Amino acid sequence: MTADIRNTVHAVEAAAVMGLLAGRPRLLALGEPTHGQDALLDLRNELFRQLVEQEGYRTIAIESDCVKGLAVDAYVTSDAGTLDEVMAHGFSHGWGAFAANRELVSWMRAHNEGRPASERLRFAGFDGPLEITGAESPRKALTALHDYLSAWVDADLLPCTGETLDRLLGADDRWTDPAAMTDPARSVGRSAEAARLRLLTDDLVALLDAWTPHLITAIPQEDRDRAHLYARTATGLLRYHHWMADTSPARMTRLVTVRDQMMAHNLLAVAARGPALVHAHNSHLQREKSTMRMGGVPLEWWGAGALVSARLGDDYAFVGIALGTIRHQGVDTPQPDTVEGHLYAIPEDRCLVDASRLAAVLGDTRLAHRVSPWYGYAPLDPAHLEDSDGLVFVKDVPRSRAGG
Repeated sequence: MTADIRNTVHAVEAAAVMGLLAGRPRLLALGEPTHGQDALLDLRNELFRQLVEQEGYRTIAIESDCVKGLAVDAYVTSDAGTLDEVMAHGFSHGWGAFAANRELVSWMRAHNEGRPASERLRFAGFDGPLEITGAESPRKALTALHDYLSAWVDADLLPCTGETLDRLLGADDRWTDPAAMTDPARSVGRSAEAARLRLLTDDLVALLDAWTPHLITAIPQEDRDRAHLYARTATGLLRYHHWMADTSPARMTRLVTVRDQMMAHNLLAVAARGPALVHAHNSHLQREKSTMRMGGVPLEWWGAGALVSARLGDDYAFVGIALGTIRHQGVDTPQPDTVEGHLYAIPEDRCLVDASRLAAVLGDTRLAHRVSPWYGYAPLDPAHLEDSDGLVFVKDVPRSRAGG
């Protein structure tokens, strides 16, 4: 069987990835089963460079705060700020500390030097301003949206003043209290002020849409895109805080669902701009339902990839990553009856696998679901093999240069 499996693999190259697809998707999603491993980030960087040089891709979108990511995009497209500043303030979830992300940003800036705007590479974060311990205040997104509309729309049409928003928002630490993630009673999300802010945000978003004919002729596309990003973010954050205050058994499912909906809306906006490589956890990008346990409670929801795939069809492609070992995290050689175990038996250190052909080769072979001793690594679900357009297998993941 090992020889047959070897016939399903290719080098991890952009041309080989495209060879598995019916055409060039607007969003090519590269998933990973764990975060913070530079070997996987290096692979992502290499693939992105090839997609840029060979396939005309111009954007990379990663699982990081969409609002903070605007600073990274400004740096790579117009040299705004410094590299140290954007690495410190342009990423969430600790991504700015990784050497591979710094190398990515530096390469994008160097590539853009001297090129016209239409040929410059773009950066996008597509996660909401959310952390595992809570969510940001909606202040930044909501006030930015209000300021934008104030500059271009008749003042009488605005549903409120900036001062009203400031009063309703109150102190930001009311929104960012980490205790609210485990204690709904600590959340401000269902206060009278939050309810009023949701209505006002709905009116601001409606006004933004209503004035589209004027805004198209009055201001650049980039400014309109940013206003819509603020609108999506303010709406999503207020919805997320609302469900943080929920006390029903569905609370956590609601929260992970809202997060992935925010991701999906941001990815659809990225897709409208042109072909992009998307990088995030497999659970966010796969087409099948996502599952996890949080606090001992099983959760099941449709992730961003499933939502975007339903909208884009063949313009969305998903290539997941599976791993052999992460020995520095206690993840040793996979069991031979798992998908990872079968792939570990071939000599390639890393390879691109034709997932549908591999599924056919394995056929009726009884496949076990790998169990990881480390909570930070999610093994491949063998039932999802055929749902991927391809699979990258990395045999051994060394310790990262930073983090990891």
